[in-house]
Amino acid sequence: MDAKVYDLINDQINKELYSAYLYLAIADYYADAGLDGYANFYTIQAQEERDHALIFRKYLLENDEMPALKAIDAPDKEFHDFMEPLKAAYEHEQYVTGLIDNIYKVASEAHDYRACQFLQWFIDEQMEEEDTARDMITKMELFGEDRHSLYELDVKLQARAYSTPAKLAE
Repeated sequence: MDAKVYDLINDQINKELYSAYLYLAIADYYADAGLDGYANFYTIQAQEERDHALIFRKYLLENDEMPALKAIDAPDKEFHDFMEPLKAAYEHEQYVTGLIDNIYKVASEAHDYRACQFLQWFIDEQMEEEDTARDMITKMELFGEDRHSLYELDVKLQARAYSTPAKLAE
């Protein structure tokens, strides 16, 4: 494996675990505010991000590369209203998309087509993640000021259930 590709994939493990921390912080904010559905949604997001880290780790191991685990920074965000965490999540997903795109670019330049194929799943995943994050913002803009509507959104988010990504189960 190209050394640059290895370094970026290994760093992505850390970035995905940071994402899980960020989403746990968001879940905690909403739980403290009494919005258990939003807390559930972001707890599951944290689980998904942890799974993404495990998928990257598994890829390295399957390619005879040893992951080098690093310290995970604490989230540095504070939230003061229900919209701020949603915007932070969307901005973070855009950031992660940029990271994945860069790994793909470097892998392509290194002619590491196996890595490019592997990364395609994450490219598709990031499109879905950004779309979901935008949708959360839109719904809060439309309905968040109305307590009944916010309650309905929260109840709907309580129904979300975690499922292991197929990529991890392979």
